[in-house]
Amino acid sequence: MTQKSQTIQESLPTTKVAIYPGTFDPFTIGHLSIVERALALFDKVIIAVGHNDAKRSFQSVEERLDHIRRATAEMPRVEVIKYDGLTVDCAREVGANFILRGVRTVADYEYERNLAYANRNISGIETVLLYTLPEHAYISSTLVRDLRRNGYDTSQYIPAEK
Repeated sequence: MTQKSQTIQESLPTTKVAIYPGTFDPFTIGHLSIVERALALFDKVIIAVGHNDAKRSFQSVEERLDHIRRATAEMPRVEVIKYDGLTVDCAREVGANFILRGVRTVADYEYERNLAYANRNISGIETVLLYTLPEHAYISSTLVRDLRRNGYDTSQYIPAEK
């Protein structure tokens, strides 16, 4: 092992905790897929439901928390919380050493890359991007909200509750 790789290895946290922030309005099968896949990488995943004044919410934060908790009930290494403010501040408060984000498109990547740079700059916390599975790439909370608003069944896009 080279000295550089040994230094990197020594600097890695022993318990890997990721915070997965978002408005999750609603939480979709794409979001759940990211959580399931992240559990292979992290010891714990904290789904942090935030409030975004710039977005018009379809469900209350409490409704979103309840739905996500029921959808992840059989995942003991998943915790669901709500938060306000900056994600890095929440990450520090809950002891997360990584920020987890899902990426569907090039536009998502560009946005997440810039956010990752800023978050690392102000906090030192690394961001891990997971690409959405191809079968979920077109699913977004916005799509689901629009379908619901117009009376369509969205059950195929929402995870079953346990």
